[in-house]
Amino acid sequence: MEIRPILSTLARHKTAAALIALEIALSCAILCNAMFLVMQRLDTLHLPSGIDERNLLLAQVGAIGTPADGDARTRDDLVALRAIPGVTAAAVVNQVPFRNNSWNTSLSTRPDQDVPTLTAAQYMVGEGALKTMGLKLVAGRDFLPTEFKSVDAINKANDMSALKSSVILSAPAASKLFPGSSPIGKTIYMADVQLTVVGVVQTLMRPGQMNGNRTYSVVFPAAMNFANGGRYLVRVSDPARRTDVAKAIESTLAKVDANRVIQPAITYEDSRNEYFATDRDMIGLLLIVSVLLLLVTALGIVGLASFWVQQRTKQIGIRRALGATRGQILRYFQLENFLLASIGIGLGMLLAYAINQLLMGKYELPRLPWQYLPVGALALWLLGQLAVLGPARRAARVSPAIATRSA
Repeated sequence: MEIRPILSTLARHKTAAALIALEIALSCAILCNAMFLVMQRLDTLHLPSGIDERNLLLAQVGAIGTPADGDARTRDDLVALRAIPGVTAAAVVNQVPFRNNSWNTSLSTRPDQDVPTLTAAQYMVGEGALKTMGLKLVAGRDFLPTEFKSVDAINKANDMSALKSSVILSAPAASKLFPGSSPIGKTIYMADVQLTVVGVVQTLMRPGQMNGNRTYSVVFPAAMNFANGGRYLVRVSDPARRTDVAKAIESTLAKVDANRVIQPAITYEDSRNEYFATDRDMIGLLLIVSVLLLLVTALGIVGLASFWVQQRTKQIGIRRALGATRGQILRYFQLENFLLASIGIGLGMLLAYAINQLLMGKYELPRLPWQYLPVGALALWLLGQLAVLGPARRAARVSPAIATRSA
């Protein structure tokens, strides 16, 4: 089938053809960027935290006033929590991955370094925390009991530069600080504080989202208590028992000391789901917008094709009288739509990159991968062919006799 008659027809209907091409271009640009954002959000939802998520419960206790025996009371809490049936471990931590609040610190390989090598999430954990969290050591060792220092004592130190500590790094942070070599036994610096790397864990994500690498973390051995920022992390042997253990945690802590603000224990999975609620909402919104946009585009194609079939009834009848088959009439409208869609998709690809550049500048999003462009183009070509199929089949059914009398 020759394309010249189709181009001639489109040239006589410039405004309608331009509007459809523009609508397809806009749909292509938005669809490509929406698919990219959806896939980004889906990847974020499935980021590994590095900890044993299914078996963990979080419990938060708030002090009333400033207790003088915070460390001792915390030790009593841990003994009581570890005695709950179904509990295999319990520890105090200052934060866990994927929470809105985040402690962070800068790390360097030299004490006189002007620009830090990296910024990492600052985890402060008590004894047994690595076992409780389910972190996987890939090099080095866990902290020794003698390496844990009271946070209250650290805060009262007059000379911070005299402090020293052992630390455990996440594998990406270790690779960044010491590329191509083992970090075990080497020294890094947090401002003037000298830190010795004793271990490396495979993965430990940041609590909150911030600029920079989300996989950089450093773990300090610090004996925190419930009154100075510590929270209880409890590991159960069977995820099915989490609900029962959560109820027992609240009552157990109340028995130790009811004169505190004891918040209900929650599963880590619930905590993670709450953190990513906005991402899930955004995915749903983008999918709804994409479906509505495709629906509007399809209705526009159907409307224009139906209008053109009605306007060309006599022309179709003449072609049928001259020997054109139904299949040729059908292919005519399909090819016409394909050409319009191709023009719109070409413009849409340029517009997609323009929108992506705007998003990169304002929201620090990554560059749109080129693979999304052919996917968006294929979706719109298919949509166009499906949308025009109904009007094209009606045109193919036009009888030569009826068409010639429609003058």
